[in-house]
Amino acid sequence: MNSPLDYAEKHRKDFIEDLSKLVAIPSVSFPGFPPETVEKSAAAVAELLKARGLENVEILRVPDAHPYVYADWLHAPGRPTVLLYAHHDVQPAGREEKWKTPPFVATEKDGRLWGRGTADDKAGVIVHTSAIASWLRAEGKLPLNVKVMIEGEEEIGSGHLESFLQKYAKKLAADFIVLTDTSNYDVGVPSITTALRGLVSMDVEVRTADHPLHSGMWGGPLPDPALALSKMLASLVDDEGRIAIPGIYKNVRPLTKLERKSLESLRYSDKDFRAQAQVLPGVDLVGGKASPLEKMWRLPSVSVNAIQVSSRKDCANIINESAWAHVGLRLVPDMDAKAAVKALQDHLRKHAPWGVKVSFSNAHGSPAWLVDPEGPAFEAAARAMTEGFGREAVFIGSGGSIPFVGPFGKVLGAPALLIGVEDPYTNPHSENESLHLGDFHKSIRSAILLYRELGKLPAKAARRAAPRAAVAA
Repeated sequence: MNSPLDYAEKHRKDFIEDLSKLVAIPSVSFPGFPPETVEKSAAAVAELLKARGLENVEILRVPDAHPYVYADWLHAPGRPTVLLYAHHDVQPAGREEKWKTPPFVATEKDGRLWGRGTADDKAGVIVHTSAIASWLRAEGKLPLNVKVMIEGEEEIGSGHLESFLQKYAKKLAADFIVLTDTSNYDVGVPSITTALRGLVSMDVEVRTADHPLHSGMWGGPLPDPALALSKMLASLVDDEGRIAIPGIYKNVRPLTKLERKSLESLRYSDKDFRAQAQVLPGVDLVGGKASPLEKMWRLPSVSVNAIQVSSRKDCANIINESAWAHVGLRLVPDMDAKAAVKALQDHLRKHAPWGVKVSFSNAHGSPAWLVDPEGPAFEAAARAMTEGFGREAVFIGSGGSIPFVGPFGKVLGAPALLIGVEDPYTNPHSENESLHLGDFHKSIRSAILLYRELGKLPAKAARRAAPRAAVAA
């Protein structure tokens, strides 16, 4: 094992350079951004996979989807096969004036690499290519068969992933899946994610008139749509910040004694949350008396992601004709996504004042995901990450939503290991995204060791022993 690990140690700068080249491509998959950049990113990923020793590299497509990249190395007869996943598309940069460094120029500072996609999730791509290269350059072979799939539309919900997996199920068949797109519990703490919240989101618009009107000449009798929408949004929570939608907690699965004990063992306090989230002094934490981890991992939450009523630039003394907001509701195991969409819409309609006209659009829903971390694959991952980081690996939940995890398990039928390189200070999806370089290199070491550990298991053993994932309907 010394040879692959030694190679990785000696080529740290090369791996950072690989990542920096991908970060330089603004591969934003959102509508309204140039799709050519995602195409360019896919081509760069394909070139990198080939350069790092993988074979059968190709760009795969399904109609109306951004490109996927595939490659493999299948020269370990009798050994199991692992499918490695990451994604090469990124979120928009956001407010560029808020960035401390150029968003698409990877910048090393204070032990971190700053830039959009440095962590989410181009680092995931490089963890795979670097671990593979370390084995192939040092030993001339891998200890198991490897397939790599890099997605191009994860940041917009992986809407075509299930059809992609069904189309290419034979090509992607594997005994294990390693999905590198999650977080560690803290810097230096290797973590395997076993629970994800789901998400329903939608646009809501309130209208009161045909066009904007002078606030002095018409103000008084005319309902203000911004105030109406504000009343509706404020009704979503009670005075403690708990969701006030009737029945929303009815199907929330309670923590088992073992799960509660596991959460308590992490000793994560309100003070820890305030420090990591950088909550302003004097601002209360909301959501009731549960611990921060329970609130983030195993209780639903609601957020207003955006509001628009005219704009700062076009501000005038008017009563606007309409107001718009995008609302998201995070789901936990046993909550039904379709029922949650209906409950959210019904609640907002019921609390719409003054007869304002309410409409909804762009409603999306994905379920929560939960798995019992038992079986040889999880044991192998825990051993590898403990050795790679030099401290015991932990099993954690995540408050985020990763829609692709459910389709992976459903279509491919193999246990999914969710491992990532982010930490509480990464700022994914926000300005000043960054990657902790120490954890980046430890993640590569862990991946090298994980291939060894998985390669020791008999082919198909993991699939027979795969725990059943529990997901919402």
